[in-house]
Amino acid sequence: MFSFLWFLIIGGIIGWLAGAILGRDIPGGVVGNIIAGIIGAWIGGKLLGQWGWKVSDFYVFPALIGALIFVFILSLLLKSIRK
Repeated sequence: MFSFLWFLIIGGIIGWLAGAILGRDIPGGVVGNIIAGIIGAWIGGKLLGQWGWKVSDFYVFPALIGALIFVFILSLLLKSIRK
């Protein structure tokens, strides 16, 4: 139970950091941040592997880099849809 809760908290923090670094808002608020962090961890794990600090099944640096990639692509897609 607590590991799942930590999984959601760390995913939200990673998603929030990615949005803050890029200066972009993630749609969906807290839930959007959690989803961005989890998807970012998956992308980072596939592209960069597993290295660095591990917190609650997240390798922090690959997850953050993956979340940055995901938030950037998502913001480009949403921007093109709104035009």
